[in-house]
Amino acid sequence: MKAKNVLIFGCSGQIGRSIVRKLTKDNYTVTAVTRNIHQKGIVLKTLGNAGFINIVEANIFDENKIRELFKKADICINLVGILFEQKKGSTFKNIHTVFPSILAKLCKEYNLKHFIHLSALGINDAVDSDYAKSKLEGENAILKNFPFATILRPSIVYSVEDNFTTNFMTLLSRLPVFPIYYGGKTRFAPIACSDLTDTIYHVISNNIYSKIIECVGPEIITFKEILQRLLNLIDKKRILLPFPLPLAELSARFFELMPKPLLTRDQLRLLAHSNIATGKYKTNADIGIPSKRYFDEEVKKYCYMWRDGGQFSTEKYTTNNDLRNKTSQD
Repeated sequence: MKAKNVLIFGCSGQIGRSIVRKLTKDNYTVTAVTRNIHQKGIVLKTLGNAGFINIVEANIFDENKIRELFKKADICINLVGILFEQKKGSTFKNIHTVFPSILAKLCKEYNLKHFIHLSALGINDAVDSDYAKSKLEGENAILKNFPFATILRPSIVYSVEDNFTTNFMTLLSRLPVFPIYYGGKTRFAPIACSDLTDTIYHVISNNIYSKIIECVGPEIITFKEILQRLLNLIDKKRILLPFPLPLAELSARFFELMPKPLLTRDQLRLLAHSNIATGKYKTNADIGIPSKRYFDEEVKKYCYMWRDGGQFSTEKYTTNNDLRNKTSQD
């Protein structure tokens, strides 16, 4: 059987790298599209054996350039997304609405077998968020232009390469006091990157054409509980201080002045809404691929980088003390 050709946009992120490795390992040929081949190409080249991965540099809005890529593709996967808006066209509308719409039209024009699009969980309720509105409008445009598309809505995705647990552990290791919003009661169903990758692969290999699938982890955790678990994993004690909404909005305005803001006002509005399965759509468990990885067990594998002394700190200190005691006795 001839290997399928998979065209992937957004392949340099944690999810993209993981799915590229999994697909090429199973003899799928992958065309990985990146905006900067000199910066990302070195990493992408190592994800698959020679002949199974082709790296293409392109502006994702250069329709003439990306059109050529669809001529040889069987499946298209879109993983492109942003958490905050930037200048030079990197707006929620362009990235989450216009671009997916273009991909869906090209999938239809070139009669691709499948289009898999990564969206986000909880966007139906967050009507006051520009991020959520752009994601929802993108989904609607996709299903209008390519009805056979499969849209995946994950909760928070975490791994050693994420911008979630790693950023929080960095901040928690440095700040004596950490702010929590909405009383820390917002609920999440964090899904490990490997579990999400397994879901994407399952959708591809089993030709699943469900319109919307909510991808969630095996447990529901509040925002405050996530912070407490991370503190426990990195062996730190910090004060978790509830921030009133006006003060939170003021701090978000300040953070928005940074090139990579820690928090924006739009993200603050998103935090008001829980990020768990709604029961309105199928979940990854419903399609036969339930999440197997638990938050604490997975984060424990890499949290040592934020512990004092690193992975073997306790063993090293014990060994050094033993050596000192032995020396004094001699």
